[in-house]
Amino acid sequence: MYYPDEVIEEVRMKNDIVDVISGYVKLQKKGANYFGLCPFHNEKSPSFSVSPGKQMYYCFGCGAGGNVLTFVMEYENYTFQEALSHLADRAGVDLPKMEYSKEAREQAEHRARLLEVNKLAANYFYYQLKQPQGKLGYEYLHDKRGLLDDTIIRFGLGYSNKTSDDLYRFLKGKGYEDGFLKDTGLVTLEERGGRDKFWNRVMFPIMDVNNRVIGFGGRVMGDGEPKYLNSPETKLFDKSRNLYGLNYARTSREGFLLICEGYLDVISLHQAGFTNAVASLGTAFTSQHANVLKRYTDQVILTYDSDGAGIKAALRAIPILKEVGMSIKVLNMKPYKDPDEFIRNMGAEAFRQRIKEAKNSFLFEVDVLRQGYQMDDPEQKTRFYQETAKKLLQFGEALERENYLQAVAREQMIPADELRGLVNRMGMGFGMKSGDSLGQGGKIRRRAEEEDMYPDYGYYESHDGPPEGYYDYGEAGPEGRGGYQDGGDARPRRPKKPDKEDGIRRSQRLLLTWLIENPELFDKIKGIITADDFVEDLYHQVAQMVFEGQASGNLNPAAILSHFINDEDQYKEVAALFNASLKESLNNEEQKKAFSETVMKVRKNSLDAASRNAKDITQLQEIIKQQAALKNLRISLD
Repeated sequence: MYYPDEVIEEVRMKNDIVDVISGYVKLQKKGANYFGLCPFHNEKSPSFSVSPGKQMYYCFGCGAGGNVLTFVMEYENYTFQEALSHLADRAGVDLPKMEYSKEAREQAEHRARLLEVNKLAANYFYYQLKQPQGKLGYEYLHDKRGLLDDTIIRFGLGYSNKTSDDLYRFLKGKGYEDGFLKDTGLVTLEERGGRDKFWNRVMFPIMDVNNRVIGFGGRVMGDGEPKYLNSPETKLFDKSRNLYGLNYARTSREGFLLICEGYLDVISLHQAGFTNAVASLGTAFTSQHANVLKRYTDQVILTYDSDGAGIKAALRAIPILKEVGMSIKVLNMKPYKDPDEFIRNMGAEAFRQRIKEAKNSFLFEVDVLRQGYQMDDPEQKTRFYQETAKKLLQFGEALERENYLQAVAREQMIPADELRGLVNRMGMGFGMKSGDSLGQGGKIRRRAEEEDMYPDYGYYESHDGPPEGYYDYGEAGPEGRGGYQDGGDARPRRPKKPDKEDGIRRSQRLLLTWLIENPELFDKIKGIITADDFVEDLYHQVAQMVFEGQASGNLNPAAILSHFINDEDQYKEVAALFNASLKESLNNEEQKKAFSETVMKVRKNSLDAASRNAKDITQLQEIIKQQAALKNLRISLD
């Protein structure tokens, strides 16, 4: 559907990007911007930046960036029209009813066909389950795993035949062409024809929160490998952002969600009345999963398998969930392996009692830590106490630390006063002060109001390094104030070595970033640099719009970015320009020198390019004259 630019701009302006993204990502203010953990890739340190002034976001880790519309598109896997409609509803904007553009119509039709064929495949698998050829799958689900017919129907469970091209032939008979079927992830194309992705497996349709089938999981019947197989990622299916069972769990009246490992765990729990159970889809729990869950609850209970792999999975998930502000407990299912096995042996009421007894995630971590030491050995027992004290230093608030200290002392039978003394001595040894906490790797996290909450994710750290003469002080800063460092060397580091990227592009990118971040610099380069001096095609396009916007007093980064929305690579590169943050302002001699050298380099490159393209001797002579004058050029920032 086509919408006029003014309508799109109205929707964008009425949806503040910080407000919108805060509904998905936990953000904290740092200077003029907000930072948090990127929802588009796994990370432990926040590199996701949101600029309220520019109404843009950018991740210095993975390069994701854009405006409020592109965020909703990426996060929710929406088309442009779906994202615009969502934000319009949020802001109370009535969208005009207009005709689809050709491109938008094609995208919408393709997405609709993918949903259509997934639904068709789900119905086909369900039909096969009830046929003679599906007897093996039905007996596995009904007899061996104890699933009722109503449960099988509710989750749309099915069976894929032993014939490896069964579904392919069925879908071809419905008129779907090979190229499209390849996009579905349901078939693979070989020289001999199409082959099913799933065969001889019980099938689990994967639904989004709107109950639309977006992918499949399949468990092999017999001893084949892999035991479980998921759909590949498609235009509909992203396993790092979807959770099995969330379409039902999100409407549960419980105040918390149960996080499981597998499909059958979720289904068994739902059948037993625990309709708040979900599971990640054949992948480790990610920050994207955590952010999705955060939209529906602040409390989760981990119900991972009780074996070594399940314990490790819980230990990996806990810090991810904590980062988004979740309250976490861990359920003990021993002597049984998983929720499915527990419920089939002990029943729903016993499981409900285990939920009531679920252990605080920190106390669970201490229990696991204890298992690694021989407590009858004095040396190992002491080491356990020391590691426990170190873990308690993770809490920056004195009252919270004291509460956990008392709980640990009680559970582990450690004298509270002795443990408190050990914690205090270790804290002093790390150079901590009131309000500090100890992060992973023994790095100190300072109180936000005393130190920067996050490292400085500067332009240079995420790209290719500064021009010659620029000094990078790193986290220690010019005065040695290291937010995560114990001390720090205040001496300036040597400049980072430039990478293999063309220096022409680097200098142009750097100058554009400076001009965007500091519009007052336009006066300093007046009469020296114009948009035409940016000779790289992409930067030339951006420079034209930036210079025009500055001249008219309406420099709108979001509007400029929208011109590149149809080219993903260009979009990311332009987004990086508008969301970069240089380490230092132009307030010292090294920085002033760096800016001057960058301007000179851009201008020199422009003149060099012009000389190569000169049409006659007169034009070439003029260019040579300008090149000679450039040697005497001086740029003052004072």
